[in-house]
Amino acid sequence: HGAAEPDETGTEALPRRTPAPAWLPTAKGEEGDFCLRSSDCAAGLCCARHFWSKICKPVLREGQVCTRHRRKGAHGLEIFQRCQCAEGLACRPQREHGPADASRLHTCQRH
Repeated sequence: HGAAEPDETGTEALPRRTPAPAWLPTAKGEEGDFCLRSSDCAAGLCCARHFWSKICKPVLREGQVCTRHRRKGAHGLEIFQRCQCAEGLACRPQREHGPADASRLHTCQRH
């Protein structure tokens, strides 16, 4: 056992990569499911940090607050990561004129 053995079609089975941990679902993860990377999540979701684990979260839609990273690698410092903006949207400073710190708020906006 453990070695690659011929399968029913007579071809040799490819050696498997390290199996996924038992807590990782084999189907695409839904919102709130644990993940390792965004490809583990269903369409419209990304894999983002939530405390000290990672879960599938929704990709951001137009008008939702997003995170703009000034420095490379800053994304890894967040405990509550947000997904990126959906396709066709960009994370830009909010346009409305409000309190002084509102200019630091970024939202997903059409290009």
